[in-house]
Amino acid sequence: MEINVQAVVWLVILVVLLAVEAVTLGLTTIWFAGGALASFGMAIAGTEVFWQIVVFCIVSVVLLIVTRPAAVRYMNRGHVKTNAESLIGEIAVVTETIDNLAGTGQARVKGQYWTARATREDAQIEDGKTVKIKEIKGVKLIVEEV
Repeated sequence: MEINVQAVVWLVILVVLLAVEAVTLGLTTIWFAGGALASFGMAIAGTEVFWQIVVFCIVSVVLLIVTRPAAVRYMNRGHVKTNAESLIGEIAVVTETIDNLAGTGQARVKGQYWTARATREDAQIEDGKTVKIKEIKGVKLIVEEV
């Protein structure tokens, strides 16, 4: 009984890629494992190495392009934003005048007080105004007046 070395190589590559995927759980190598599986089948059928590599590349890229968007959507279906992420887009009330040049400013959102800065460097937003949270940098809200 003769051992097909090419098939063994593709099988080892397949196992390594699946092991990496199992460890990372981040959909990083699963697409290439599909390509390795297709090439493994071609090696068993006795196809030349060149065509095995071509099929590996084509199958991997096609799987990546076709299935990745749906897989990412499925994986992120139950994703809950962190506390900070959930504030982006919310409305806050300025409790201390925001002045980036002076390095001052505070806003209250959902009962919490945050250091706040305006999106524009030259902007001043007075106490009592409402602002929309655009992003969060460290522990500072980056806001613009509504």
